Amino acid sequence: MADRWTRLAELAVHGANVQPGQVVLVTAEIGNEEGARAVAAAAYERDAKFVDVDYFDPWVKRARVEHGDPETLTFVPEWYGAKYLAHAAENGARVTLAGVTAPGALAGLDMALAGRDMLPRVRELGEIVGQRLTNWCIAPCPHREWGKLVYPELPEDEAYEKLWRELEHVLRLDEPDAVKAWDERMAALNASARRLAARQFDAIELRGPGTELTVGMLATHTWWAADFTTAKGLRHLPNLPTEEVFTTPDPLRTEGHVASTKPLVLRDGTIIRGLRVRFEAGTAVEIDADENVEALRSQLAIDEGALRLGELALVDRQGRIGPLETVFFNTLLDENAASHIAFGMGFPFLVDEAESGRVNASGTHVDFMIGSPELEVDGVTAAGERVPVLRGGDWQI
Repeated sequence: MADRWTRLAELAVHGANVQPGQVVLVTAEIGNEEGARAVAAAAYERDAKFVDVDYFDPWVKRARVEHGDPETLTFVPEWYGAKYLAHAAENGARVTLAGVTAPGALAGLDMALAGRDMLPRVRELGEIVGQRLTNWCIAPCPHREWGKLVYPELPEDEAYEKLWRELEHVLRLDEPDAVKAWDERMAALNASARRLAARQFDAIELRGPGTELTVGMLATHTWWAADFTTAKGLRHLPNLPTEEVFTTPDPLRTEGHVASTKPLVLRDGTIIRGLRVRFEAGTAVEIDADENVEALRSQLAIDEGALRLGELALVDRQGRIGPLETVFFNTLLDENAASHIAFGMGFPFLVDEAESGRVNASGTHVDFMIGSPELEVDGVTAAGERVPVLRGGDWQI
C-alpha cells in the first residue's frame, strides 16, 4: 500500500510540475493525511523549499451550520484568501487532494444554510486561476468512506481495494510509464481542442435526455485541454485524471433546459441528485433537483454571475473514466466521464484580451455533468450551418 501512495503522490507532483525552490501548498480533508504526507515527500524529492498542508474538516463545517449564527455563514476571514494570494505572488505550486472522507457530515441540516458557507473554496482562487499565477494539480485521494459510498454492495475492505484499483486505472498508474501514457493522452486531447478552436463556432447545441441547450460562444474563444501553462510559461496538468476539452462561453447567450446525468457533489460533500436547470438569456431562471437543491441555490446566490455559465466541456468516449460506468460522487472524476457545463467563473485566458472583460467573473465555479452516449453535440456557424461535433461519444470533426 505504501508504494501505491508514493506512485499516486509522484504523479500529482508531476502534474503540478513542482519546481526546485517553490513553496507547495497542499489542500486536503481530514482523513487524507497519508496522501498528504506522500505528496509532501514527493515535493521535497523535487527540491521544494517548503510544503504547507492545509486540512479542511467537514465536521467542523457541520458544527458551524448547526450551531452558528445564520447571518455569519457567508463570512470568511480575510487571511484565508490573503494566504492564497501571497502564495501566488511568490509563484508557488499547489496540489489538491480530492475525494470523499465524510459523506454524511452535513446530513439532516438545513441545506439552504449549509450552502451559504462556501468553504473549503475561497473566492480568491478564481482570480489566481484566471490569471494563471500558480502551477497546480488536483488528484484523487482514496479513503475508506469514499469506497463505501461508491460500492455500497461490497464489504468495506473490498470496496476500498476496488476504489484503489479503479483510481489507478483512470490515473494510468497501471501502465509501465504513467507519465508517458499521459503525454500520449494529452496529445490526443490537445489535437481535439485545436480542431474545435479552428471552427470558431458561434454556438454549440446539445441534445440528449432532458437536455435541449444552446450555448453561445464569444467571438475570440478557443478550446483547451487541461494542459496549462502559467503566465510565466511553466507547463502543468491541473486535473489528473482528465479527459475533457473545454472553452469559456458567452455568459449572456445560453438558452434552453438541461438535466444532469450524474449526481453533483459540492465541495463540502453535499450530494445533489436529479439536477434540472432552465436558462433564459444566459441566466438560470429555474433550478430544481430531486435532492438537496437548496444547497446549490444558496451557493449560487453569491453573485449575479453564479447563475450564468463559465465553462462548456466536451468529453469523448476514448477516456478511461466513462467506460467504467462508476459514479464516483466526486466532480474531478465524474466531470471527466461525461460532457459538462459549469455555473460561475469563466476563463479569461481562453479569449483575446479585448474580450476578456466579457468572461464570467463570478466568485464560484460549480461543474455538473450533462453528457451520456445519447448526447448529440453540434456546432453552429455564424451563417447558421449546423456541424456534427459529437455522436455517441465519437468526434465528428
